[in-house]
Amino acid sequence: MEINPNTIPYASTYKLLTGSVVPRPIGWVSSLNAEGQPNLAPFSYFTVVCANPPTVLFCPGYRKADREPKDTLKNVRATGEFVLNIVTEDTANAMNISATELPADVNEFALANLTPTPSQKVAPPRVEESPIHFECKVTQIIDINEGPGGGSIVLGQVVHMHVREDLLIGSDKIDISKLKPIGRLAGGGYTRVTDLFEMSRLPSQIRPIS
Repeated sequence: MEINPNTIPYASTYKLLTGSVVPRPIGWVSSLNAEGQPNLAPFSYFTVVCANPPTVLFCPGYRKADREPKDTLKNVRATGEFVLNIVTEDTANAMNISATELPADVNEFALANLTPTPSQKVAPPRVEESPIHFECKVTQIIDINEGPGGGSIVLGQVVHMHVREDLLIGSDKIDISKLKPIGRLAGGGYTRVTDLFEMSRLPSQIRPIS
């Protein structure tokens, strides 16, 4: 089937995209509003940008109920800071609770029975139950579309990392079997990392700079 996305409802485009681009890692973003009210929300439009400087991105959209930007987007615009917490099998249910569309004055940490713990370099708290946290300063926000189905790209520089000691192999490698991350599929589908295989990358054919 050949599909022109300009001729179908954006909801159908959403289903095709999220059913094809899988699995997606989940960035569990904690933030504060200008008054210091905490917010916690998961985003599966999330990835690493580069390592120098260490930069990540996530893409908040607009709420279905009132078509307003999500609280996380409002918060990072106001404060310029956020924390990305990694979601694992152990925290999956709490993550799902925090995904609920809620009024801005509801504390998702309390609702999901999670423990906010102080960060080192930014004001928003980390999720203590998460084994990995990236404390971030916003470097850029790119607005793609402010209407229904639209969203923004939030770029953040990682200014501090916390990794639980038992997850480390040496000083800089994560033991995926101990981390047990989950990924997002389409609809209510999620996946575990339980079936692994490796392939050796072929050597570069580019002549190095002398």
